[in-house]
Amino acid sequence: MPHHPTPSHVPADALPWASWLRLIRFRNQTGTALLLLPTCWSLVLAERGLPSPRLLGIFIAGSFVMRSAGVILNDLADQSFDRHVARTKTRPLASGELTRGQAFLFLGLLLLIAAGLLLLLNPLTIWLAPVALALATLYPFSKRVIHIPQAILGLAFGWGTIMAWTAARGSIDPPAWTVFAATILWAIAYDTIYAIQDLADDRRIGVKSAALFFGSSTWIAVGLALGVMLALLGAAGLQTGIGWPYFLMLGAVSVLFAMQVGSLRGVVTPSQAFQMFQVHVWVGLAIFIGLIAGFLV
Repeated sequence: MPHHPTPSHVPADALPWASWLRLIRFRNQTGTALLLLPTCWSLVLAERGLPSPRLLGIFIAGSFVMRSAGVILNDLADQSFDRHVARTKTRPLASGELTRGQAFLFLGLLLLIAAGLLLLLNPLTIWLAPVALALATLYPFSKRVIHIPQAILGLAFGWGTIMAWTAARGSIDPPAWTVFAATILWAIAYDTIYAIQDLADDRRIGVKSAALFFGSSTWIAVGLALGVMLALLGAAGLQTGIGWPYFLMLGAVSVLFAMQVGSLRGVVTPSQAFQMFQVHVWVGLAIFIGLIAGFLV
């Protein structure tokens, strides 16, 4: 186990800021981007163009805070599992660098900030917020009972699209549900790729994942999820009357998806899986740009 500072090395009243930053993966904001980008899609569609700076700022801050809260919830739930997985055994809770009490304290601070951001939004969006927290709390435990826990992650990440739509419109319209469904499928696809990193450890300790469940058919499952995701995003564009640049961007994204699915048919190493997962941030950004371009023509 790596050496960590003991209380004798730091002032008694010092807060473990460095450890807290490691706890929320501060240096790796891929998860924040994957949570944020679908909300940006929803804002663009709801406002038919560039979203208002005010709402965009609120959802950027909210995505960072809620993703940070989500990984703390995940680490609290998975502390005993994380100690036995090579990729996660050095996390602050798993290694003993932080206590559960310290993690709960930081979680409480983050949820207070999230509540403050919520108060800047309309009443309907505020009423929808507890669903997001419930889904974020449920996800870590779903890995114990559901063979495709990535679906719960998709629900949690997708709920932000509903909140973004209501924040912009004050109502929930059909395109919002279309983007919500697309986001669920996107999360299932990219998180299944992400889970390839931990196949051996997950099998050994009994954690369920879509990568384990689908096995040699993972490429088919990911391909279907990504294909239906693109179809749903296309339908959302038709529902809102967006212009051709958006559909052109979806076509370009489909080429990248086909390349990833082709790679999944062969042997994918953990490092390759992580790289493939990270590419989805650029996919989300490309779709965002395509949406804006579609409303500018």
